[in-house]
Amino acid sequence: MLLDLSELLSGNCRTRTYEAKVSMESFETAEGKYDIVTKTEPEITVTATGNKKFLVTGEGSVTLNMPCGRCLEMVETPVDYVIERELDFNEGNEQSDERLEEMSYIDGYHLDVDKLVYMEILINMPLRVLCSDDCKGLCFQCGANLNQGECGCDREQLDPRMSVIQDIFKNFKEV
Repeated sequence: MLLDLSELLSGNCRTRTYEAKVSMESFETAEGKYDIVTKTEPEITVTATGNKKFLVTGEGSVTLNMPCGRCLEMVETPVDYVIERELDFNEGNEQSDERLEEMSYIDGYHLDVDKLVYMEILINMPLRVLCSDDCKGLCFQCGANLNQGECGCDREQLDPRMSVIQDIFKNFKEV
């Protein structure tokens, strides 16, 4: 959804609140593509703070279907975000021109809500998702989900540097 900021730029009003609609049905990153299970549409407020300078505020939330970091089972993960961005539309100022070019959610005098919300979700996503704190994960030999039961594999993994000491213990057992 594109929000037209021209009315605010013309100086006709100081504050405007928009009922923004986010059209994203999935959230895609370099890590993968996650389905959006639920979302609350953000209410975005744009306030003029000075000479062609604006403050964009709002908040919302989405629930992403993400894999557990240990067992890969899908987990519904809520992600709340708060929008607080400053915009400077002053022409001729090199710093403001560079900042506007860096903001992919600004296109002329329009604010792209989907791109803005995407960035906020990306910033607020958890680094690692777990289905539970005591998740046992997957067997590193057969790949079975250990939360559903033991697989029977011998998962004892010893440090190869300790093999000499292990040989010593084996010699004592034989005696």
